[in-house]
Amino acid sequence: MIEIPSDLHPDLVPLAFLLGNWTGAGVAEFPGTEKCNFGQEVTFSHDGRDFLEYVSHSWVLDAEGRKTDPLETETGYWRIDSARQVEAVMIRDQGVAEVWYGELADQKPQIDLATDAVARTGSAGPYSGGKRLYGYVKGDLMWVGEKSTPEVPLRPYMSAHLKKAVDPREWAKDVKDLPDDGIAFFT
Repeated sequence: MIEIPSDLHPDLVPLAFLLGNWTGAGVAEFPGTEKCNFGQEVTFSHDGRDFLEYVSHSWVLDAEGRKTDPLETETGYWRIDSARQVEAVMIRDQGVAEVWYGELADQKPQIDLATDAVARTGSAGPYSGGKRLYGYVKGDLMWVGEKSTPEVPLRPYMSAHLKKAVDPREWAKDVKDLPDDGIAFFT
């Protein structure tokens, strides 16, 4: 179920499906790098202004699904206008800054984005642009990313399936009149 916070800026209501903490796993593969499974935590939050704050951390998973090495960290800000056009600015820990434009699909929670501008530091690896598709499917957030470099044409390189993470403090707010000892709750 998609909840719309009462303090969410009205312009952001179409993006409310993104809000929250998400966690899950995916696959990364691109020429010149080793294919790997990865874990990911993503947060979309707001402070009442007309943008969503975005933070993503991902890490390599070993064969047993345990975290091994950090993979990628991104931060950014997402906006949407009245014509359902989405814009995002993102910074990656590899020394890449991107401006993304796209649109929210009509009648479904799906966003298609493509890079409009890419800036790289001298230490950043080769990268010339990308595309991403985000979708809210049966309560989960799924995404697939494509990227290109001067040597490699645009192709898929990462995708993930994320589930909404629930903070136990949210549950505790809904529990009223719980006895101090907690035992009476179960009797």
